[in-house]
Amino acid sequence: MNAIVSAIETANGWINDFVWGVPVLLLILGTGLYYTVRLGFLQFRHPVLLFRETVGKAFRKKDEADRKPGEVTSFQAAMTSVGAIVGSGNIAGVATAIVMGGPGVLVWMILAALVGMATKFAEIALGMRYREVRPDGSVGGGAMYYLAKGLKQRWLGVFFSLLVIPYAFVISAVVDSNTIALTLNDRYALPTWVSGLVLAVLAAIVILGGVKRIGRASEIIAPFMGGLYILAGIAVILLHLPQVPEALGQVIQGAFDPQAVTGGAVGSVFIAMRYGIARGIYSNEAGLGTAAMVHSSAKVEHPVEQAMWEPVEVFLDTVLVCTVTALTIVFSGLWDTGLDGAVLTMRAFEATLPGGVGGIVCTASVVLFGFTCLISFYTYAERAAVYIFGDRSRLFVKILWVLMIFVGSQTTLGLAWDLADTINGLMIIPNLVGLILLSGEVAKLKKEYFGRLAVH
Repeated sequence: MNAIVSAIETANGWINDFVWGVPVLLLILGTGLYYTVRLGFLQFRHPVLLFRETVGKAFRKKDEADRKPGEVTSFQAAMTSVGAIVGSGNIAGVATAIVMGGPGVLVWMILAALVGMATKFAEIALGMRYREVRPDGSVGGGAMYYLAKGLKQRWLGVFFSLLVIPYAFVISAVVDSNTIALTLNDRYALPTWVSGLVLAVLAAIVILGGVKRIGRASEIIAPFMGGLYILAGIAVILLHLPQVPEALGQVIQGAFDPQAVTGGAVGSVFIAMRYGIARGIYSNEAGLGTAAMVHSSAKVEHPVEQAMWEPVEVFLDTVLVCTVTALTIVFSGLWDTGLDGAVLTMRAFEATLPGGVGGIVCTASVVLFGFTCLISFYTYAERAAVYIFGDRSRLFVKILWVLMIFVGSQTTLGLAWDLADTINGLMIIPNLVGLILLSGEVAKLKKEYFGRLAVH
């Protein structure tokens, strides 16, 4: 058994080195830069407009949304997407990235996120443009649809979907359930099988109700959990204001001269860049094409109406939440002590907030973030399976998903994180190529919608 695991790790390591090599990193950043320019620096020129047209409209009358095609409101679709991206990647993933690449990974996370805002805008615009609204009102959508219909390459849509299914299971059913189980075990000595069983039952209750129940759950949990975590981060910063210049210095220097900060423990700028970009994309999914599967259910008339959410989502996820995690870990000084993952983040919050408040906040965040991921990522697995195998696959995916939540709570994460990085990289390549080839359509859609708003 050990020999098999070792062989898998070796093969996966070889593939990982390729998919996260310099060419792919350049493709990721290059696509983001290309779209940033092609869309007229949208995320930098119109931040107020983006928030006004998304968060500002979040609580519009339900009957207005009901008259539009789709399954859930624009806000519910966005919060389901937020529930998927604001999860273990923000807590355990950022911690692992800092351990592997030093504090400087935060710089590369943010730089990738700033250009990734434009990439993700394009993904949702195309996902909405090529979605299928069926006679019964259900919706099919995602990167597989614009790869197949936009590029007229059905095989590429199938290939992408085949990657999405293991991606969703590894990233969420295994990683999220395991992160929650280990955190509760570390803090309260709760047996992992107990937390795994409870998570499986709660997730089953939600996902058996379909995308509408997932949307309703997400619109309640996601804003609460995100707000709680950001407030805790602000408290950490205020309590450590004298340390802010030193911490920022470590982060910036670590991005461009890692050895000066790590004492040689981290080998090069490339390592900081690789883990920063890889974990950043794992967190905000810019370039993966997965978020389009959730957003495609939104009740909107124009594709860009929903795409406006994406720069806002990436900002909230990476620029705010990931930065909160990274700075808290740097303030604590625990990032090079041998701790890793969610446990490192929890210990960092305990060390930086008084009275045990930090540990409670972090534990609650791990549970809430992870649970919303469990129900949101299920949507990815289901839609990818339905695209390939048809509606008859829905029940099988539901059953397998619930079972894997329990199994995932009992596993170890080392190989799971590496597999997640590999699948991420394999999904990114066809998606980004498709985005580049379809960029003219995105620009046309953006111009059309902004023309309605009389914005230039």
